[in-house]
Amino acid sequence: MKKLFVSILIFIFTQTYAFAINDVKKVYLQEAIEVALKNNIDLQAAQLNINIAKNDIKTANRLQNPEFNAFYNFGASGWTEPRTLGLSEKIEIAKRKARKNLAQSNLKLVEKNVGYTKFDLKLDVREAYINLVAAKSILTTLEQQQHLQEELLDIAQKRVKSGTVPEIDVIQAEIALNQMITQVNTAKVNVKTALSDFNKIINDPNNITYDSMDKIFSEENNFAEMLTPAPDTNFPKCSEIIEEALENRYDIQIAKQEIDVAEKNLTVVSRQRIPDIEIVGGYGYQLANHTDDGRFNSGGYAGANIVNIPLFYNYSPEIKNATLHLQQAELKYQSVKNKAIKDITAAYDRFLTAAENLKYYESKILTSSEKLIDISKDSYESGKSDITSLIVMKQSYKSIIVGYTYALTDYYNSWTNFLREVNDENFDL
Repeated sequence: MKKLFVSILIFIFTQTYAFAINDVKKVYLQEAIEVALKNNIDLQAAQLNINIAKNDIKTANRLQNPEFNAFYNFGASGWTEPRTLGLSEKIEIAKRKARKNLAQSNLKLVEKNVGYTKFDLKLDVREAYINLVAAKSILTTLEQQQHLQEELLDIAQKRVKSGTVPEIDVIQAEIALNQMITQVNTAKVNVKTALSDFNKIINDPNNITYDSMDKIFSEENNFAEMLTPAPDTNFPKCSEIIEEALENRYDIQIAKQEIDVAEKNLTVVSRQRIPDIEIVGGYGYQLANHTDDGRFNSGGYAGANIVNIPLFYNYSPEIKNATLHLQQAELKYQSVKNKAIKDITAAYDRFLTAAENLKYYESKILTSSEKLIDISKDSYESGKSDITSLIVMKQSYKSIIVGYTYALTDYYNSWTNFLREVNDENFDL
């Protein structure tokens, strides 16, 4: 009885654990982005760099630790010399503030890089979500085509039995159906792969599998749910948005901040040439049996040293390298700005083309192809055409529907790519 009870507990635990691992949560795009920002492990690791940079500021602003000194004489040569206990402190001249400024500038650079990482994560989630929805939409389309092919096989079998068509019609219909089944199987694998990629980008350590909403491509408000403007929007010219688009690019801000870091680093390196001061002081004494007058004598002492005098080495190589790093940062900034204009223009042109293609599909191709397939199906059922023509028409119709899905996917992805280039997920056209 005890063994049976233990077995039941183990079974319940394993089933509960398996359910927790396979817990699936369907989310819209905005919710998926929020989940990724909250739970993504890579982002959490990147955000720790901010705390590290803040601690680096404290490190840069540190005071040098003092040194304890003791001087004790042995033997006759030091019989009358005092014994001393003291401290020495190195005081840096014009270095500590420069180090702190460099660390503060580096903190701003780290914050901008973390902001860029967060922005990239949002866009990666967008892209993975779009690809998942697209894969599921293509699977749905192919399953519908498989169902239509099954209906066609059924029609062909009935017509063969009635003697109106030869048996080869059934063979052709079966071949077409089997081809469609293989395509459906491949589409199912593509959905699983897209789902895995989507969850890999979210990178949630909890045992939750996130999934997109089903058939979101076919909903009337799909553009709002996908955080994308409708293709019939009156889009402005690229020249009208380019200035605004350049304002928010993280790579330009980062490149500009790298110049500031390089400038402050040059200051830090240059100030290594300035000598530092070492202050010493302490307590000295002589024992009574070590003095001429037989008395215990004591007192203090103080002194100062100039240290780190750039006599044999003046830090010229470090200063030259720091200057070259500054020049590199300035050139990088100019390069990033020049490339940004071209990248934004190319991304926007692609987006406008995707919008035109999508509108053409919706207004011209889809409507005509739907009428054509209905006419072809009725024509075969009535005996006015052969099955080969109908199969060809069905394959063409399938290609058109799949092509429309790809066009819709390209439209969403091109908008995502445009947002990636302007570095602003809320960019308003």
